[in-house]
Amino acid sequence: MIDVVHTISDWLFKGWESIGRILVVGVLAYVGLLLILRISGKRTLSKMNAFDLVVTVALGSTLSTIIVSRQTGVADGLTALALLVGLQYVVAWLSVRWPGFKQLIKAEPTLLFHQGHYLKQAMRRQRVSEDEILAAIRSSGSANPDEVKAVVLETDGSFTVISNSPSSDIRSLQNVTHAHLAEYNQIN
Repeated sequence: MIDVVHTISDWLFKGWESIGRILVVGVLAYVGLLLILRISGKRTLSKMNAFDLVVTVALGSTLSTIIVSRQTGVADGLTALALLVGLQYVVAWLSVRWPGFKQLIKAEPTLLFHQGHYLKQAMRRQRVSEDEILAAIRSSGSANPDEVKAVVLETDGSFTVISNSPSSDIRSLQNVTHAHLAEYNQIN
């Protein structure tokens, strides 16, 4: 019985040394991450595509490992953070300078709804339901799908709703896959 109580107390409180380590290492790792992010620029934590999301999640996971794992030293953890940020920088740099690499890494936005019509093939390929499109329309402030010119699934997984106002211009759809526009033309 005493062993059970001792084990439970170990689970709840390992001692002041453990808490002190977490406080010191946590502050050092956090400051180190802030410096690395500041040096690397605004693009590091953007959500432009799936790769950016993976890097952001990996940074958080690495930071938590540095803070709570006794096996990972601060220098090791900061090296891992710098490596992730450096790789993200290289991928972004190559994407801007080499179109072939950009196509390999980044997805294109997908037109899902255009001028009152759901583009069913595109919706199936992207695994998006009509309910999700309606939710995006509602969250944009529109009460009626007829008020919407287009709904686009962006490369980061978010929806962009383009209103059907006289000032809205379809030029913002120029980088959307042409196959989806062709599907719309088949409907009409």
